[in-house]
Amino acid sequence: MVQSIHIFDTTLRDGEQSPGVNLNQLEKLEIARQLEKFGVNVMEAGFPASSQGDFDAVRTIARTVRNVSIASLARATKSDIDITWEALKEAEAPRLHMFLATSPIHMTYKLKKSPEQVIQLASEMVRYAREKFPVVEWSAEDASRSDLGFLAQIIEKVIDAGATVINLPDTVGYATPEEYGRMFRYVKEHVPNIHKAVLSAHCHDDLGLAVANTIAAIENGATQVEGTINGIGERAGNAALEEFAIALAIRRDQYPYSTSLNLKEIKRTSDLVRKLTGMTIAPNKAVVGQNAFAHESGIHQDGVLKHPQTYEIIDPSMVGIESNELVLGKHSGRHAFKDKIHQLGFSLEDEKADEAFKQFKLLTDRKKEVTDEDLFTILTDIQTSVSDVKKYELLAYQVQSGSMNLPTATIALTTPEGIRVETARTGKGPVEALYNTLEALIKEDIHLAKYQLSSVGQGRDALAEVHVKMTVNDVKVSGRGSSQDVLEASAIAFLNAVNRVFYSQNTKVLQTANS
Repeated sequence: MVQSIHIFDTTLRDGEQSPGVNLNQLEKLEIARQLEKFGVNVMEAGFPASSQGDFDAVRTIARTVRNVSIASLARATKSDIDITWEALKEAEAPRLHMFLATSPIHMTYKLKKSPEQVIQLASEMVRYAREKFPVVEWSAEDASRSDLGFLAQIIEKVIDAGATVINLPDTVGYATPEEYGRMFRYVKEHVPNIHKAVLSAHCHDDLGLAVANTIAAIENGATQVEGTINGIGERAGNAALEEFAIALAIRRDQYPYSTSLNLKEIKRTSDLVRKLTGMTIAPNKAVVGQNAFAHESGIHQDGVLKHPQTYEIIDPSMVGIESNELVLGKHSGRHAFKDKIHQLGFSLEDEKADEAFKQFKLLTDRKKEVTDEDLFTILTDIQTSVSDVKKYELLAYQVQSGSMNLPTATIALTTPEGIRVETARTGKGPVEALYNTLEALIKEDIHLAKYQLSSVGQGRDALAEVHVKMTVNDVKVSGRGSSQDVLEASAIAFLNAVNRVFYSQNTKVLQTANS
């Protein structure tokens, strides 16, 4: 008999806790819509009590996404539970995800509570949460370093209080597969009322064992697994859902389990998360890495040509990787372009579709071959841009650089107030000159922490994609920009980051200087 495994995606909560990741509301909503297409059963939309921005994003997702249960994280406090209910009450199937630490080190030094006090608090808060939520998931934080006897005791109590899902996270990525599986087996055997709840696994990848531990959990009784797209998350990240899903699909002989996931959406989901978070994927990463289906060895190439399964255990089309052939050109019309938008999985309002077509036409004038990857970049940028909010916009730029002169950038911007400002600055290189000029125009405390340049596709005419991580007035923020011109992409990424701060703090008008 094949056991169905529920998929709980936490890309928008645990994944967004990755250092430097800063998604705006539209970006979170776009990822949520794609997760719905991917077929997850539950998506954790955020941590509403942590900030007004998170609350607003969770509420928007709860109102918009209807075919997936929407969960949100909360501490074991009435105020967190109340705030989370306000964010989720319009969801089709709201779920509270409450956590409380159970390991000796956490109870002693973080909670400063005795085991008896922790049991009492957990039971009281689950009981309170069930007055509002139809489904309450309770997580034993740091379960893998908890005493098994105590774990069984507190789980029995929270199920009695109304918990319907019990999550046993390997919070610090400490467990081995044998240990993690044994913990689930122990709970199944020693908690009398465990049949009233779903057992869930949540693994971190600090020792590189997150997916292996997740599989060990389902082999020992877990019927829900939690993870993120591309394995993003705090520290070394979480279990990568695409790796878990493909492992089950390819090794059905070993794993008699099924999921609701549409595997052909893996590539698009992975690409969207990578692009919006700015977290690059290692070329050799399983399933979605650039080299996952590449063969350089002559022996391997010869074998694959004779029969793909000699060295390729996964058919690329299984995860949605198709040939990246030219499908549209400078003579393509609006109808063909709109069809392509839908093929790539986007649903754009008329105004944004018109802007996308305009950018596509500009690109065809400069680029001989326009690929799906190029279009995906254009469409993602437009779909997640906030068009009805005042912001900084790049009007014009010029950079002079070479071995015989000092790099100098001249830039003209419009400010959120609609004022044109212009100045010039120098730097040790063209990008530094560009950023020195932007900093001179935007009179804020700006520090660049990371600058990352990559190409979209291949060839000398490929689009450049720039991701930056910076602080603006002590607010950590990320930005991205794309263009055929590396310097233009760099300027767009810088302004994209600054504008994010402006969106979230629109009560404050950033000062500008007209030099």
